[in-house]
Amino acid sequence: MQCDRCGITVKEGEGYVLNGKHLCEDCYMYETNPPKACDPMAVSSALSVRKQLGQTGSSGLTELQQKIYNTIEKYGKITKEDFIKTLNVKPEQLEQEFAFFRHCELLCAFREDGKIYFTKWETRSA
Repeated sequence: MQCDRCGITVKEGEGYVLNGKHLCEDCYMYETNPPKACDPMAVSSALSVRKQLGQTGSSGLTELQQKIYNTIEKYGKITKEDFIKTLNVKPEQLEQEFAFFRHCELLCAFREDGKIYFTKWETRSA
């Protein structure tokens, strides 16, 4: 079977059907539980956990999260489309990671000249 959303091959019995679409596990999770960057409870929880773990800035990030954070530091601001090209990630993957960064108040998004940019939290919050 092939995922109707992303096109990867899914082994028999390992996929899901949602609204008539055959989906892989990742696409099913995205469709049924999309990331929400603006979630006050998630922000409170993420900040609390990072504080308890003694994590600040880029400490405690996964390899992909570190690449995202370093890209922001390099460019200052970057569009979602440029992020996807630069890091060669799926849009859904970037959205999920951005939600994490937003919950931790490490990155934020803003609109400028009709485009949405990602930047470091303190850059736009100051």
